[in-house]
Amino acid sequence: MAEAASVNGSKRARPISPHLQIYSPLINMVMSILHRITGGALYFGTLLFAAWVVSAAAGQASFDYVNGLIAASPYGVPIGRIVLFGYTWVLVHHMLGGIRHLIWDTGRGFALANVDLLCWGTIILSVAITLAIWVLAGHLRGGI
Repeated sequence: MAEAASVNGSKRARPISPHLQIYSPLINMVMSILHRITGGALYFGTLLFAAWVVSAAAGQASFDYVNGLIAASPYGVPIGRIVLFGYTWVLVHHMLGGIRHLIWDTGRGFALANVDLLCWGTIILSVAITLAIWVLAGHLRGGI
């Protein structure tokens, strides 16, 4: 391992890396972590979606059982609706995070004010779009 550079034969003190006790999280750091978490959650949600599609191919009884579990029916269990709502938000949030990264990939939006705007916009828009999807779906089905 490399030694610290010396001045007049004495070792120079190296700076200590900041840690959570002295480093306050910035919105772009939180959004980076959240983007990774939502990406991981999409794997779980996609497995549920695949189970739903496979059950549809397996027959009506299998489809009715899985459909009731994931709350796609009006009489579904509340935990299934919570999972579906969460999956909807994760999908929308991750998509908007991808758009934010696409903007950054073009070399735009790196000014601190723009970074903050894009990060906060991702959070606010993801919640608003998710709520809009659920309100629209509830309206089309005759109630959530």
